[in-house]
Amino acid sequence: FESSVRYFVVTGISNALPAMNIVAAEPVTLGCRMYKTAAELTLMHKANEVTLRAYEHVFNNLKLGMSQAQVKGLMNAAQRKLGGSGTWCLALFNDASAYPHGTNAKQVIQEGSVILLDSGCSVHGYQSDISRTLVFGKASQKVEDVWNTVREGQNVAFAAAKVGAPAGGVDDAVRQYYASKGYDKNYALPGLSHRTGHGIGMEGHESVNFVRGETTPLNKGMCFSNEPGLYIPGEFGVRLEDCLYMTDKGPSYFTSPPDSLASPLGTLMPLQA
Repeated sequence: FESSVRYFVVTGISNALPAMNIVAAEPVTLGCRMYKTAAELTLMHKANEVTLRAYEHVFNNLKLGMSQAQVKGLMNAAQRKLGGSGTWCLALFNDASAYPHGTNAKQVIQEGSVILLDSGCSVHGYQSDISRTLVFGKASQKVEDVWNTVREGQNVAFAAAKVGAPAGGVDDAVRQYYASKGYDKNYALPGLSHRTGHGIGMEGHESVNFVRGETTPLNKGMCFSNEPGLYIPGEFGVRLEDCLYMTDKGPSYFTSPPDSLASPLGTLMPLQA
């Protein structure tokens, strides 16, 4: 069995066939799932296009006083209208944006609010995952500085993702850069408290990851998120996330990261061979 098989299936078959020897299927399935074909990359490219176009719609319709639930509903509806299924959205405003994976605290958009959105969908079973951080109104100098640092963090990760290099080296490179800006190298806050990126394909999170200690070499067909966020508890967080895929020449983006906090959307990139 491989890891996505539900537990009741494993136990049910085990009870029906008690003499059966159960072994892990990952040595076979990981090799199939880790390296995407051209057709699979095309579907992932389309899923990322859906999510990016939905962001464009949401950015044009944000209003003072909107709740997290309203923004999530707007994003999910836009993705569904554009053809995405299994849509999801995390919306974090103000100091809640410092919680990378969310909080139950209720927030509304205010003048100067930091708005962190993380969203994706599926197209014929293949996933997208894009995060954007923007400010409603005028940003403080500190928010702009952190945003620019995260944007450069994405550049550092992209440059480190070389064919044949260990996947964990991408995370190491980002943490070295962030340490030069005064943040801790060791997943501590304020700083980058999660991996720099995760594998993605038929599931939103797959092997292999951009995380410390991951020795799997990067090769053509592998797909990852690139999301080296920075989080300052009690203040705000910034996450920019774009997914990339490995070609025989190196990494290529499905969507390019945004140019600046003043232009926070980014663009769809042409699919490379």
